[in-house]
Amino acid sequence: MTHPVLKDQDTSDLACGVRVLETEAAGIKALAAGLDESFSRAVEAVAAIRKTPGARLIVAGIGKSGHIARKLAATLASTGTPAMFVHPGEASHGDLGMVTPNDIVLMLSYSGGNAELSDLIHYTRRFGITLISMTSNPDSPLARHADIRLMLPRAPEAPEACPNGLAPTTSTTMMLALGDALAVALLERAGLTPEQFKVFHPGGKLGRKLVTVRELMHTGENLPTLPDTAAMDQAILALSEKNLGCVLVLDSKGDLAGIVTDGDLKRHMAPNLLQKPVVTVMSRSPKTIEADQLAVEAMNVMTGTPGRYLTSLVVLEKGRLIGLIRLQDCLQAGLA
Repeated sequence: MTHPVLKDQDTSDLACGVRVLETEAAGIKALAAGLDESFSRAVEAVAAIRKTPGARLIVAGIGKSGHIARKLAATLASTGTPAMFVHPGEASHGDLGMVTPNDIVLMLSYSGGNAELSDLIHYTRRFGITLISMTSNPDSPLARHADIRLMLPRAPEAPEACPNGLAPTTSTTMMLALGDALAVALLERAGLTPEQFKVFHPGGKLGRKLVTVRELMHTGENLPTLPDTAAMDQAILALSEKNLGCVLVLDSKGDLAGIVTDGDLKRHMAPNLLQKPVVTVMSRSPKTIEADQLAVEAMNVMTGTPGRYLTSLVVLEKGRLIGLIRLQDCLQAGLA
C-alpha cells in the first residue's frame, strides 16, 4: 500500500516509519491466521488456576522478551488472572522458590534457545508444572519441553522490521499481541464486569471512570427534602441549610413529587414567593438516574444539552428516591 503523503520519498523517515508499521502489522496478521487449538488449550489451562487458591500464572522471559513478559504479567493481573513476572536469571539464584507446583509457567523466547531459560524449564519438568511456550522455533529446547506451544510465525512470513533482521521488532510486537489475546480471552471467559475491573484499578483514570453514582451520591439526612404541603419559605431554608442547590419535594407516600432548584427560584421570583406553596414552583419531572449506573453517565446526562447544563440528578433505585448526585461531585471525582 502506498502512503498518500509519501509520493516518491522512498528513503525518508516517514517512509521508514510506514514500512515498519506495515511489516509489524503483517506479522500480526500472519500470527492471527496461524492461531490454532493450542491457543484454546492455553486459555483452558490458565483459566483453571482460578480454581486453585494461591495458584498463579508465572510469566518469564529474557532480554526484550523479558520486557514483553513483564507487560503481559501486568495486563493479565489487571484483567483478573493472577499473574507475576519471574526473571529467568534470578530464578537460577533463588527465585525458583516463587514458583509452586500449582502454578503455570508461560515462557517467552523468540528463538527458544536462550541458555538462561534452562534452569526454569528444568524446574517445571522436575515438579510437573505446566509449561506454556511462546516461541517461533518448534525445534528449540523451550518448544520441545513445553506442554502447550504457542507458535509465532518467522521470516519470510513475518520478518523483523529491522533492515538487518536482528533487532527484535516484529517478533516482540507479535508476542505482545498474542499475550493480549490470551488476557482478553481469559477476561471474557471469566465474565469480568466493569465493577470487578475497577477493583484492580482503584487509582488513576481507569478507576475514576468506573466510579458508580452510588459511590458519589448524597443520601439520608444530607438530602434536602420537604413534604408537598410545605411553603416556599421552608424550601429556601432547606436550600440554604443543605447547600446542594435544590430541594426534593415528597408526596404523602414519601415518593418524589418534584424538585425545586435555584433556577426555579429565579423563574418564580415575586414579592409573594415565600408564601407560595412549594408545589406551584417545583419542577414535576426532574431528570433521574439509577444508583448503579456509572457516574460518568450521570455527568453525560447533566452536560448533554449544550447551553443547558443540569446541576444535579435525582438518584433512584427500583423507582424509589435514594439520593442526589451533582455535576460538582462528578467534577471533583475527576471524571471530566
